[in-house]
Amino acid sequence: MTALVAATLWSCRPVAAQWLKQPTINIPRLPNGTPNLTAPTPRTADGKPDFSGLWALSLNPGYLANVLADLEPPDIQPWAEAVFAERLDRLGTDDPGTIGCQPLGPRHITGGGTAGQAKIIQTPSVIIVLFPDLAFRQIFMDGRTLEKNPFPSFEGYSIGHWENDDLVVESNGFKDGTWLDFGGHPHTEALRMVERYRRVDFGHVWRQITIIDPGTLNKPVTIEAEMRLMPDTELLEYICAETPRETFHLEGRTAEQRALTLAPDALAKFIGVYDMEPGATFGIEILNVTLSNGQLFVDFNGKGRIPLVALSPTMFSPRLLGTYEFIVDDKGVVTHLLAHATEGDFKATRRGAGAVR
Repeated sequence: MTALVAATLWSCRPVAAQWLKQPTINIPRLPNGTPNLTAPTPRTADGKPDFSGLWALSLNPGYLANVLADLEPPDIQPWAEAVFAERLDRLGTDDPGTIGCQPLGPRHITGGGTAGQAKIIQTPSVIIVLFPDLAFRQIFMDGRTLEKNPFPSFEGYSIGHWENDDLVVESNGFKDGTWLDFGGHPHTEALRMVERYRRVDFGHVWRQITIIDPGTLNKPVTIEAEMRLMPDTELLEYICAETPRETFHLEGRTAEQRALTLAPDALAKFIGVYDMEPGATFGIEILNVTLSNGQLFVDFNGKGRIPLVALSPTMFSPRLLGTYEFIVDDKGVVTHLLAHATEGDFKATRRGAGAVR
């Protein structure tokens, strides 16, 4: 895990900050000079909501690693679930985006892309979306239709139209080598994504994303999130340089860790609701640890559901957000967990025993 974190940090180094604090012109401000993010929605000359600006693509961290968390097991085809489990077992050492430095594709759409930011430039005929890793999207608004058999690309092909004040975007043509999430769910070239955006006020956008892929899913899945305007700053490069896997000897779990087997009763003692201390990353306040069919899961703030991969009898990895160590008192009762992340260690105190799912 240490090697994997080091490789990720080494390959995704931000350049020196430029225009980090640059006032945005022609935006509403409060009397103290700060941007008024609850001001009315800005509109273009033709009366449509104007989505132009730099946005933070918020997504519940539970969906970052498992964007299909709201589906039931029968909704995901067995081969795709097996690939997901295998990639989790290797702790993402074969991630084509974070380790292989390839464009992230669908993860740019969900909000799990590099730095979780996007800059939108809106015109009547095309909307351009720029990402910190130099990837981009073109959303054509000129009435064209999607090709039925497009040549696959990393970022796919997108068209958009208006439904009242909602911007609706349809995309297809994604290369099947990209992942749907950081956990490693695969997709086929039949993947389609439908996005719906509504700018509720000056600083906030509600968005809905539907994932449709008959090659891996037996039903579509829809997630909701928001975008938050980032005024008075600029989009900065956040580049993944070429990182050969052999340079860092990335192996995922060790042979000893892969051989580790924990009985359901040993896992059951970890079940419960944990309150995260203030200041934790990604705005996590509550972790809910559950057990289902011998597998330990965690969700964040009541959303998402990530399998916890065992590294030791008390240490687990959700693939994202570091590692979780359950702390046991002298009576064998779990009192809290420590989330070990690159930003530091965060404590989550156990509230109750919970219930087995």
